[in-house]
Amino acid sequence: MATDLVLVRHARSVVPTPDGPDELTRPLTDEGLAQARDLVDVLAVLRPTAFLSSPYLRAVQTVRPTAEALGLTVDTWWDLREWDSGIPPTSDYARHFAHSWENPDEARPGGESMARFDARLTRTLTEVAEEHDGGVVVIGTHGTFAARTLLAAGHAVDWPFLKDMPMPAVYRLRWHNGRPTNARGPGLRQGRTAEELIEQHKRLSWVDHVQLRTEADESFGTEDRTGGDDDPWKRGRG
Repeated sequence: MATDLVLVRHARSVVPTPDGPDELTRPLTDEGLAQARDLVDVLAVLRPTAFLSSPYLRAVQTVRPTAEALGLTVDTWWDLREWDSGIPPTSDYARHFAHSWENPDEARPGGESMARFDARLTRTLTEVAEEHDGGVVVIGTHGTFAARTLLAAGHAVDWPFLKDMPMPAVYRLRWHNGRPTNARGPGLRQGRTAEELIEQHKRLSWVDHVQLRTEADESFGTEDRTGGDDDPWKRGRG
């Protein structure tokens, strides 16, 4: 059985500064708190069975009003936290983020690489899906966490996509057999060409030809495909 995951990027939050609140305690602004209240009607119609969140305050504050309206609680999981970037809150942060997206195996002192982050979110969301098998789980989360999950789901997500992601943003996807599929939400274009599918998989921190074939079947059907010896979709049929 599959589990529906609803990733909710947090609402408008206090801008990080070198002398401001740390990542764990940085809250929503007044505007963000109002946005969180406005999400109640949006999320309640999905009939959530559970609410989880990153332990960071801004993520919890975003989903808590809906949980309370439905008589549920928000459980925080440490491994649902945002990417530990190791990037200080300075004016040139965007350059460092872009570099990390292009170089996923690199890690800064005190931080984790994108590749390690990808492995963490995949492991953690698989655990969430198994614990809440068949349910609808709302997860308070963050921009990079949501974006890397969407990338794993087969979408052409990159640093510019993340920069343009709204706050808040709601993405619904299905988690099955350790992988995300059927993602929907702001900024996602449905339908991909074969070239786009291959390029998306090149951006991942791992190579999974089985998943690539599965996504190819879903996008283009299961008729025979031909190509060169290095064509990851080439297959023999009896």
